[in-house]
Amino acid sequence: MREHRWRAFSSSSGYEGREGETRMGADSMTWAGMRTNAIALGRRAENSLAGLALLAMAVLPVVEIALRFLFNAGIPASSTYVQNLTLWVGFLGAVLAARDGSHLTFLPGRDLLPPYARKLSITLTAMVSSAVAASLCWASLDFVRADMQSPVVIAGWLPVWVVEAILPATFAVITLRFVIKTETGLARLFALLGIPAAAVAGFLLTPYAHDLLWPGLIVLFLAAILGAPIFIILGGFTLLLLQTEGTPAAAIPVETYRLVVSPSIPAIPLFTLAGYVLAEGDASRRLVRVFRAFLGWLPGGLAVVVTLLCAFFTTFTGASGVTILALGGLLLPVLLDSGYRERFSIGLLTATGSIGLLFPPSLAVILYGVVAHVSILDLFKAGVLPGILLVAAACALGVREGRRQTGPRIPFNTREAVAAIWEAKWELLTPIIVLVSLFGGFGTLIETAAITAVYTILVEVVIHRELHPTRDLPVVLVKCLTLLGGVFAILGVAMGLTNYLVDAEVPMNVATWFEAHIESKILFLLALNIFLLLVGCLLDIFSAITIVVPLIQPISQVFGIDPLHLGMIFLLNMQLGYLTPPVGLDLFFASYRFDKPLAQVCRDTIPFFLVMLVVVLLVTYVPWLALVFV
Repeated sequence: MREHRWRAFSSSSGYEGREGETRMGADSMTWAGMRTNAIALGRRAENSLAGLALLAMAVLPVVEIALRFLFNAGIPASSTYVQNLTLWVGFLGAVLAARDGSHLTFLPGRDLLPPYARKLSITLTAMVSSAVAASLCWASLDFVRADMQSPVVIAGWLPVWVVEAILPATFAVITLRFVIKTETGLARLFALLGIPAAAVAGFLLTPYAHDLLWPGLIVLFLAAILGAPIFIILGGFTLLLLQTEGTPAAAIPVETYRLVVSPSIPAIPLFTLAGYVLAEGDASRRLVRVFRAFLGWLPGGLAVVVTLLCAFFTTFTGASGVTILALGGLLLPVLLDSGYRERFSIGLLTATGSIGLLFPPSLAVILYGVVAHVSILDLFKAGVLPGILLVAAACALGVREGRRQTGPRIPFNTREAVAAIWEAKWELLTPIIVLVSLFGGFGTLIETAAITAVYTILVEVVIHRELHPTRDLPVVLVKCLTLLGGVFAILGVAMGLTNYLVDAEVPMNVATWFEAHIESKILFLLALNIFLLLVGCLLDIFSAITIVVPLIQPISQVFGIDPLHLGMIFLLNMQLGYLTPPVGLDLFFASYRFDKPLAQVCRDTIPFFLVMLVVVLLVTYVPWLALVFV
């Protein structure tokens, strides 16, 4: 294309001649090649920096444990390094997510619009996204500048502002990505104009902040419907509220840093890495063989196998749809070949995409414990029986389906069972390592997560050799980082919003209203379930935890609800919300993975939704189920 433009120019300007045309064509090709090489080099640099940061997070605690065990010494402040590396991992991942267009969105409403309206929607979301990202960049720069004036250092030598500098740097890159990756020239122009628009709104229009609040909220609402990233919508909403109150926008990165470097948060990227390594290797096939060997003789045994396998992977990858995307393509053909109906199979795989949410080392449970200031180990204990009930409900539907129409069952064979266990022995040890380390007191949460991550890498790369260390492992790291980037970008801005709501005493005011208008604990629990179900189908679980938990905690205290019981109610409703039409996130993941209309996926999941709803109501009104093992 560029060469044709050069030729048109030479012809119109009288610049004829084979030599000149050849030279210009060669220059064009050279420039295109240089541009391609520069882009590729930039991608490799981003991938390498982010991947090395994630690997360092995993290796440091393991080296610390080895040195402590062998030489009764360690790496000074290693846990502090890991906590601060989490900030770099999260926001370098956010850059990768912006590059690949992988940031989570509310609703891709633009897909429902006619072509001319779709172009307008792209223009609006591009401008809003670049404006909010630029504002977050400036707020982060203010935060870093303020800390440059203080003598705070990490581990006795590293100035804290050096670590914090990743925030303005990554938000600047994300802003440019929103401009560059926009599809049309007009939209790209408006995206570019979003940057000065943010400056005007932040500096010149501050005295009119109250007048701009509602117009700004309407624009953000439209952008949310049309597919703008969730972190952009939450960030823009928070910026508007802070500006209205006269609070510096730097409050957002302050809360981002405070959350991300908290002592338990590093476990989230490390356990996620372990889950991705297992999913990208051949672990799922080996585990299917084990479960089939022991449960294949049951009516619906394969459905039970699928449920247990999805629960296993969800404990590591979290309720993020990764289980559906990673295992759906493998398990759906197996179910269909075994005689299960397509509707049942899709419904099963969609419903079990988040079914292991309550079992160790669930990322959602860890984050809930951090935000709610509740013991993470006690939360895991509280989730044992509710989690088993949830899995049992899905298995029961599988057994019922198996009695109706499936292929021949697999009789139990001792030799096959032993062979299957032996083949999958390394993967089967993974949850044992987690449980023994966590509940046996042999390692902290972060150390357990690091051991698990390093162990799974060794199993898949060194022992099984299914992931090549230089060809496959970097790809796995980038996939993992892209997911983490989407999550941490949301968590960062959501904490700023939560801090504003707490300072404005919104939770206390809501608690007072409930106390005055609702006297029955039973009625309150019902209202809480309905509210959380709506939240679960609108927000991803990580942003919901960050924003909603501080709101409902004071209210639950008014009605005497145990904090651990509240945690189970919240997490179960979030899991169910992922299956709630029309906007449950797992429904979208399944529609994409299985190439089926969203309406069909919704219909297929209805039986599972109903039995899981029974479990949610049972745990809600029988607190003993959540507290029996605590």
